[in-house]
Amino acid sequence: MTQTKNPRSLRHEYDAYLEREVEAYKESVPRQHLMGIADLATATLEGELQLGMRDVLLAAEVDRIIARRLKIPTFDTWRRRRMKNAAEPKRPEYWGLRADSPLAHAINSVSLTAPVIVSGARVQGSALYLAANGCDVTAIEPEADVVERVLNAASEAGLGARVKGLTTDLRNWMPDGPVSAVICTPAAFSDLSPLEREKVIAVLQTATADGGVHLVETIVAGQVALTEEELRSHYRGWDISFVDEPGTARTFVARKHVM
Repeated sequence: MTQTKNPRSLRHEYDAYLEREVEAYKESVPRQHLMGIADLATATLEGELQLGMRDVLLAAEVDRIIARRLKIPTFDTWRRRRMKNAAEPKRPEYWGLRADSPLAHAINSVSLTAPVIVSGARVQGSALYLAANGCDVTAIEPEADVVERVLNAASEAGLGARVKGLTTDLRNWMPDGPVSAVICTPAAFSDLSPLEREKVIAVLQTATADGGVHLVETIVAGQVALTEEELRSHYRGWDISFVDEPGTARTFVARKHVM
């Protein structure tokens, strides 16, 4: 059913686009100019204007002439461009992320049916990339201007319905349901004591659905933000790995076992 429905829907969108462009052109030119196009259409259809169909055929030919002058693409060309443009935001590079980043790998290997939590530096790119790939994202940041920028960017990208922003930190936030993934940079833990970090991680782990994943940057600009020993101790029973990235960056990846 889906394969027969989508082409009709795209055709409807194209027809509406074509009509808008043609009507806008008609409204932007003098009536005398339109009469000239009508004369050209009449000459083109000479011998084809049947009684009762004259006005319909003439109007259609006028629209075709205008469409050619506006260089409006054919349906097939428009459809190819539209599909290409729709696919672009799904690429990590579109949002300033690397194609081989652990984040890109994570969303391709996990069933992200529940919301995703994003917190820390570069929250905007990660949040919008995840939203563009069909995830419901909650961006958690203590700075109100950061949250506002994320929400504005999501709205401008047509992703506003998928992105929620909360002006708080992980220490003061409690999930109201299961989550599929947690994406954090060291900034999300920078103001937390070791005891607070332990509590936050435990809360996030409990909320994470089976098979869900946590991504935490551990090294940024050559400085260790969270030690491997600390993360290993908190994630006993999870499948864990450390992914080296360009420069000195390193990302901790933990996947919750499926019970």
